[in-house]
Amino acid sequence: MQDFEKLGVFYLGKTYDVKKKEAEDSLLLYDSRDLVTHAVCVGMTGSGKTGLCLALLEEAAIDGIPAIVIDPKGDLSNLLLTFPGLTTEEFRPWVNEDDAQRKGVTTDQFAAEQAEMWKSGLAKWGQDGARIQRLRDAANFSIYTPGSNAGRPISILKSFAAPPRELIDDSELLRDRVNTTATSLLGLLGIDADPIKSREHILLSTILVESWKNGQDLDLAALIGQIQTPPFQKIGVLDIESFYPSKDRFELSLALNNLLAAPGFSAWLDGEPLDIGHFLYTETGKPRVSIFSIAHLSDAERMFFVSLLLTQTLGWVRGQSGTTSLRALLYMDEIFGYFPPVANPPSKLPLLTLLKQARAYGLGIVLSTQNPVDLDYKGLSNTGTWFIGRLQTERDKARVLEGLEGVANTAGSTMDRGKMDEILSSLGNRVFLMNNTHEDAPVVFQTRWALSYLRGPLTRNQIKTLASSSAPAPATTPAAPAAVFAASSGVSAAPVAVPAKIAAGAGRPLLPSDVPQYFVPVRGGMIDGATLVYQPRVLGTAQLTLADTKTGINMTQDVVGTCSITSDPVPVNWDNDGANSDLDVSDLGDGPEGVATFADLPSAASKAKSYAAWNKDFANWLFRTRELTLLRSPSSRITSKPDETERDFRIRLQLETREARDQVVEKLRQTYATKAATLEERLRRAQQAVEVQAAQARDSKIQTAISFGSTILGSLFGRKTLSVGSMGRAATAARGVSRSMKESQDIGRANETVETLTQQLQDLQAQLEAEVEALKVKSDPATEPLDQFSIKPKKRDITVRLLALAWMPYWQTSEGEQKAAFE
Repeated sequence: MQDFEKLGVFYLGKTYDVKKKEAEDSLLLYDSRDLVTHAVCVGMTGSGKTGLCLALLEEAAIDGIPAIVIDPKGDLSNLLLTFPGLTTEEFRPWVNEDDAQRKGVTTDQFAAEQAEMWKSGLAKWGQDGARIQRLRDAANFSIYTPGSNAGRPISILKSFAAPPRELIDDSELLRDRVNTTATSLLGLLGIDADPIKSREHILLSTILVESWKNGQDLDLAALIGQIQTPPFQKIGVLDIESFYPSKDRFELSLALNNLLAAPGFSAWLDGEPLDIGHFLYTETGKPRVSIFSIAHLSDAERMFFVSLLLTQTLGWVRGQSGTTSLRALLYMDEIFGYFPPVANPPSKLPLLTLLKQARAYGLGIVLSTQNPVDLDYKGLSNTGTWFIGRLQTERDKARVLEGLEGVANTAGSTMDRGKMDEILSSLGNRVFLMNNTHEDAPVVFQTRWALSYLRGPLTRNQIKTLASSSAPAPATTPAAPAAVFAASSGVSAAPVAVPAKIAAGAGRPLLPSDVPQYFVPVRGGMIDGATLVYQPRVLGTAQLTLADTKTGINMTQDVVGTCSITSDPVPVNWDNDGANSDLDVSDLGDGPEGVATFADLPSAASKAKSYAAWNKDFANWLFRTRELTLLRSPSSRITSKPDETERDFRIRLQLETREARDQVVEKLRQTYATKAATLEERLRRAQQAVEVQAAQARDSKIQTAISFGSTILGSLFGRKTLSVGSMGRAATAARGVSRSMKESQDIGRANETVETLTQQLQDLQAQLEAEVEALKVKSDPATEPLDQFSIKPKKRDITVRLLALAWMPYWQTSEGEQKAAFE
């Protein structure tokens, strides 16, 4: 059997002979890069559509491609039912007991039958438990249940938070996100709002735009407050009361408040944030398949969540770098109702935008449905791959043919509608027509056996069990560059430590005018019964440059540090008490805030010359302790970026490795296609020396050699190697020439030539195998140990911009306990 574990190739099944109604020996190997132009899968219930799509997701996971999977029916959680041992004990907790009763057997017997069926089914398709284990090791699989705690809960609060500044500055993207968010929220309230005519929609949209442009995050409580008291006086040219009177606004606020107070709605607010990057990769950079099971939700709730998820995905996409390789997948099962041909539900706009734009960033969209008449085929006209299974009605078939014609027209090709109609009418279970714009012609194939146990929809308790066993670490905020510097240098970035009790003086010390002093602003509210006390510290700000010619890094950073002032012989010791600070120097004030007392000021701090010495000490401290620690891949020699966490670096490594692999594979395709064409020509010439009788005897031998060449090339590249037609034409030409050479008697000489060419084909195979071995990744970018190296600043690249006395505010209780008032 042809090897299907190839670079960037998905094993989906075997080609199928429609007339004989049987699978052939040729494997259907699908180029993963073709999914960058998206795919759609259409087929009635029982056609095998779910099995095909799960196989596609399995292959992607094995290849290190993460995926977001939207599951309206509850079938796709089966991706977690993978049993490498293929034993009865593994299947027993997950079999459907009702199926066992209908068959008249015990649950244990039914589990044994299922285990044996899966074992034999996989074997027929060249698979086994080892490949299941490979799938489990390749990616993390997680189940999320928005609006429920059966699986991993999801918090929607981030959906109302201000998006990144890049998105806010893009008026089109901002408009789309605002429109989708407002429409989805109103839809959850049962309000079918037109973005142009609806007062509710216009008000919510205006609030979102005003808040987000000011960098203000919102939650439902804040949104309710702003509906009652909008942060603006006019909408358009009308004042707010004329456009939307307060009495009517109160009714909208009440509806949202009722939603917020409804029993069970808290499940929408607790859980992991709607963070697309977290759903695609673990904290260690391992690819993740995140399954969002929404079968338990109402129609309005499903639409609400799907729209928000698609909108967040669109924002994530626009933050990625462009690529021609497949970076990630977004798969949605049963797209019916979310992408209709006429209506415009909240989900349609972000999905349509993703279909148009995501390909440039390596995100492949895969949509599935059993109701082809309810899909917007104009929106799918640019979809590169169509998987079409058995259809239920003639109307469905006509709709699919219409969609295929649209794809053909977009690609500038033609389609034989009659022949395509005939093929579609002959499809059976697990048999699909694949129409791929990247291939020369459509192909009919039978899907392989799924690695996952296709049990069907899972119960709530089963989802809970799977979710707890596969629970990922909660999403965290990546460390800021300052934290990375601090960790590498051993310098604390924590808030300044202070004594439990501050000895307060009577008032502000009187200092010479040439002693620079500033006041750190008070943050937060006042603590009841507490006194505001200012404590002195030295504050330094500097700009330093970190450069390295080998890595090409040249970055400038502004840093802030503080240090305590003592009465010791060395009043300011940066090595003992220096600390990085996140204070914003532009916020420093010239005087205290309100009534305050002051801690005692050591005498050295009242002398201007002290600060000149401390200035040099601060620069020397930065030189000794400041460094940028970066990561490097030993295998690829790729280096992390200054602001890149280890997780993000590993994710980038995986993408760059995949891109490099795809480029090499493309060159190999071109190189070996040329070599094979040369051998074809030499085979043709060899036939000119063969008499008719000998040619007939040797014809099959030469044909075998040609077939052999095609097979070994196909073992590397799957379906895209050499034109089958060109091979056939070479063989036909060879037979024609041999028939015209009746006078030639040099059979032995011709046989030697054929043997030589056969040996050359074998040498070509060996060369190919060597190329394949060279392409195999010696280490996994997701797990390989990374080297660390540091870049330190030079003294000349450190410029101290300010060194001054800083008064730090604290709240001190009557018992002497204190709390920083500047955090």
